[in-house]
Amino acid sequence: MSQRPKRVVLPPAQENIEKIEKVLNDGNSYGAQQMYKSICARYVSAQRYSEALDLLQSGACLQLKKNQITCGAELAALFVDTLVKGKIPYNDESLGRVRKIYELFPQIPVKHDLGLDDDVQELAEALGAAKIRVECCSSFLKAALRWSVEFGAPRLGSPEIHVMLAEYLYSESPELDMARVSYHFVRGNNHIKFASTLVNFMSKCYPSEDDLAIARAMLMYLSMGNLKDANLLMEEIMKHVEAEQLEFCHSDLMQFISYLLQTLQRDAFPLFSMLRANYKPSIDREPAFNELLDEIAEKFYGIKRRNPLQGMFGELFKMM
Repeated sequence: MSQRPKRVVLPPAQENIEKIEKVLNDGNSYGAQQMYKSICARYVSAQRYSEALDLLQSGACLQLKKNQITCGAELAALFVDTLVKGKIPYNDESLGRVRKIYELFPQIPVKHDLGLDDDVQELAEALGAAKIRVECCSSFLKAALRWSVEFGAPRLGSPEIHVMLAEYLYSESPELDMARVSYHFVRGNNHIKFASTLVNFMSKCYPSEDDLAIARAMLMYLSMGNLKDANLLMEEIMKHVEAEQLEFCHSDLMQFISYLLQTLQRDAFPLFSMLRANYKPSIDREPAFNELLDEIAEKFYGIKRRNPLQGMFGELFKMM
């Protein structure tokens, strides 16, 4: 008669945390990584999710502190995966654990202005390293957003995690994409930090880009029906501009945004349409603005967007 295999008794997670930390401190990052993954899998298999999370959080933080970005990011991803497997609710405690890992992703400003005598290879390596950091941190935070939606956060994901992602993309991306940064800020809950970021961007972008960045942010808020935060953002931007004695861009596009904010406080769709027509050249500076304005018309005035395909097929039927 065959004997059943003995069930492995797992020690408290802290014992393994201390054991693996010693391996990592001895310089064996790869060996420690394999231990984190294999031992964590045992706790998950035993449905001891809390201890698995302790182990993974400790490992991710330690690897990131030692600048082992890919190792730390892998453990951070496993941490989020375990949040999902353990059906851990989104609350202040679990959000705080995500934040602790996020704050240890290195933030190293990329030097773009190397002189003629500097090594071009040095710049290429710095940009490559920055790209890896951004990809690793973004993957972790996007996974955390998906978890948050499933386990108790608002429909669009944790506002706090959106702000973390926006901050990291702005500070670390070697190729700055303000549309992507703004996408996450408008789903966040910190218009003060958003305003500070936009004003900082204004100080270093091309003169023709500053009003586009502000208009994009405002239209993104409004396309979600969020007139309150759009107004708060504009007020905060003006406070920063005044405090720092900066020159604010008074372009036609900014004039349009000012009138739009006033118009949306009233049931005045004809005025909304007139504004779009009068400021069409300014709006057309960025193709996405017209789509955002269509969404705004739907949110504030119930005007359904016309499907371009319907128009095309309608013309075909007329011809036939």
